[in-house]
Amino acid sequence: MNKIFDGFYYVGVNDRVTHKFESLWPIPLGVSYNSYLVKGENKIALIDGVELSEIDTLNENIHEAIGKTAPDYLIINHMEPDHSGAIKILHNLYPDMVIVGNSKTLDMVKGYYGITENTLKVADNDTLDLGGLTLTFKLTPMVHWPETMMTYVNEWKMLFSGDAFGCFGAINGGILDSDTDVEMYIPEMYRYYSNIVGKYGAFVQKAIAKFADTKIDYICPTHGPIWHEARERVVGIYDRLSKYEAETGVTIVYGSMYGHTEKMADTIARQLAKRGIKNIRIHNAANTDLSYILSDIFKYKGLIIGAPTYSNSLFPPIEALLYAIANREVKNRVVASFGNFTWGGQAVKRINAAFEQTKLAAPDVISVEAKMNPDEAAHNNCIALADAVADNLLGQDGTSN
Repeated sequence: MNKIFDGFYYVGVNDRVTHKFESLWPIPLGVSYNSYLVKGENKIALIDGVELSEIDTLNENIHEAIGKTAPDYLIINHMEPDHSGAIKILHNLYPDMVIVGNSKTLDMVKGYYGITENTLKVADNDTLDLGGLTLTFKLTPMVHWPETMMTYVNEWKMLFSGDAFGCFGAINGGILDSDTDVEMYIPEMYRYYSNIVGKYGAFVQKAIAKFADTKIDYICPTHGPIWHEARERVVGIYDRLSKYEAETGVTIVYGSMYGHTEKMADTIARQLAKRGIKNIRIHNAANTDLSYILSDIFKYKGLIIGAPTYSNSLFPPIEALLYAIANREVKNRVVASFGNFTWGGQAVKRINAAFEQTKLAAPDVISVEAKMNPDEAAHNNCIALADAVADNLLGQDGTSN
């Protein structure tokens, strides 16, 4: 338990055991499941829960904060089981505690945990009085489930934002951003957004707009630190990512069985560097986890994908990447493709077809294809491809646009 200030307690937990979040995304720095207690003059609200296996630690933290007093309310901002998994046991431990959620939330509480009694349904802009503290509920559907909402404490100008503005990474000591190394969380925020929230940019924009005229001093997400000093920076990151805006730079992703496609990737990267592109990220799709690749694709404006033809089709890790890009509806990138084949080249055709099916690029995609070991002509074509991408990113005068 951590007392942040009078009436406000952090009772969440860290997970440094799980290898893959959602059984998909590596979390080498761990992850936190954030739960909070807000204590008014008359009532106490527990805001968000934790994953089922962490119920004992959560309960210990609650007792340390408020003794044998039971929370009066459990506010559910998001029903994903890493936050709601402990609900059934909490319901048994505190049978008089009222479960608060919107209509979709309560449907999921019934569907997941069979609980229908002692609940309170709230709608957009409904309030709950704790005595000297007022909770206002704001529905933010599809950030990133249909039931998601946020809870605002009017008197503290504090927003409990659910998964929005969250990040991977366990909390290493300080709960507030002012008490910890924020920089370790920023790359994990990009990776969290691009992999977990990335498909739902339009809904993130609606949520941000909903609070445009609301003064917010603290943002309390369900993963990562409480944002106070860095709150504007964090909102800015989510704002840019949800608009699919990106920094000047290039992500090169390739597959290579025998090194020929890799040789082309290196040629392209070196020419980009000669042209003044400093932010260049190269990923071997067969070795680099997809979560890191997607994070860079969301971060940088340029995207160049290359692969060998494989069984008259596309190298499987690149095919998986293209599916992931389409699933997240990434758009507005400067794209190019390259490939290698021994007979019957298919890779470039299939990469370009995937580009055309998304909102990634203009109709004419810059492409280079080499047969067997890339010769001097292929080398020169790779340089030309890099030049074309650089021209687009930097402008003909060589300055960032």
